[in-house]
Amino acid sequence: MGISADPVDLQQEFKLENALDYPLLSDRNGSIHKQFGTHRFGPLPGKRATFVIGADSVLIDVIKSETSANAHADGALEALRKLDA
Repeated sequence: MGISADPVDLQQEFKLENALDYPLLSDRNGSIHKQFGTHRFGPLPGKRATFVIGADSVLIDVIKSETSANAHADGALEALRKLDA
């Protein structure tokens, strides 16, 4: 699942453009960002973080990078591959 502060209509557009097959949730009020420790004060969006959570609901890894989407994708794939090993 993906979560951002973007409005639902922009998320749906992004989902269609990128052929995503998972849900996107809108956190317009920042409550989810606060719960996960990625909230920022002021007008800036939440900090970028990827949480890899297993089928058993256990947190496997957290990937943080403000500038590299590839770091998030590569880190998540590495964490998932370790599960299969």
